[in-house]
Amino acid sequence: MSKVEEFEELRPLLFSIAYRILSSVGEAEDAVQETWLRYAATATRPTSPKAFLSATVTRISIDVLRSARVRREQYPGTWFPEPLLSDPYEDPARAVELADSVSIAALVLLERLSPLERAVFVLREVFAFGFDDVAAAVGRSEAACRQLLVRARRHMEAGRPRFAADRQERRELATRFFDALKDGDVEGLQDLLAADVQLVGDAGGNAPQLARAVTGAPNVARLLASVYPWLMRIDVTCEPHDINGEPGAIFRDREGKVVHLMALDVRDGRIGTIRGLTNPDKLTHVGPVADPWAVARELKEARRGLRA
Repeated sequence: MSKVEEFEELRPLLFSIAYRILSSVGEAEDAVQETWLRYAATATRPTSPKAFLSATVTRISIDVLRSARVRREQYPGTWFPEPLLSDPYEDPARAVELADSVSIAALVLLERLSPLERAVFVLREVFAFGFDDVAAAVGRSEAACRQLLVRARRHMEAGRPRFAADRQERRELATRFFDALKDGDVEGLQDLLAADVQLVGDAGGNAPQLARAVTGAPNVARLLASVYPWLMRIDVTCEPHDINGEPGAIFRDREGKVVHLMALDVRDGRIGTIRGLTNPDKLTHVGPVADPWAVARELKEARRGLRA
């Protein structure tokens, strides 16, 4: 097998590792490309291409994350991971771990970890690498990696919800939610929301955004019902789609351009968090992106026209 064939066979795994460390599709793709350049430049063939390439993409991702953390601390408003519509790597033996680790809620929790803790957690807990390979990848002893993993697990467990709905239950709940959203059904929406539900958005200063998170089922239901039916009136469509393995939707304008994404975090049979992503910079990999300010102006004009 040639180097190109070896690399292409492992590309889905490399991207999945990088994405979980970086929470960015674009940065993960760049890390994978840099990994290939380094692999192509090696004069000798490693005994284990998987170990070599995984270690390389991990080191590159750690370096990128260290600089990215500074930018994220200065990010205007709430920061969300760049959305992933589908994970290219599949492993039936690790299906649950892979799905759980790519959710937006899990990626937000991973932001609490140091770059080294995050890399160790991803390699060991998500992809089940041996501690010898983890240690080689992050440049620490196996004992140090075990300590890093203990700290990472502690942080992750402290933030995880106690009750998780199964996948079919989440999809059924999402279907009911988006039907009620299109109809502007306040009571129908409220019935699906947890009492302490939060509606939060990431616009990055590049799109209209909420001044702060909206909390509580009545408040969130009323706000959603006051906005989304109007979006339908200006020909914005709602396309149900998994976002980071969780139920959600892509909203598109009449030309099919992406307006924003919405992801639902379901816990204990109710929707606990609704995340709206409108920052165009984070949506370009989904497809052509609409001008969010133009959509907001059209929405405002439509509402003004009806009142007139």
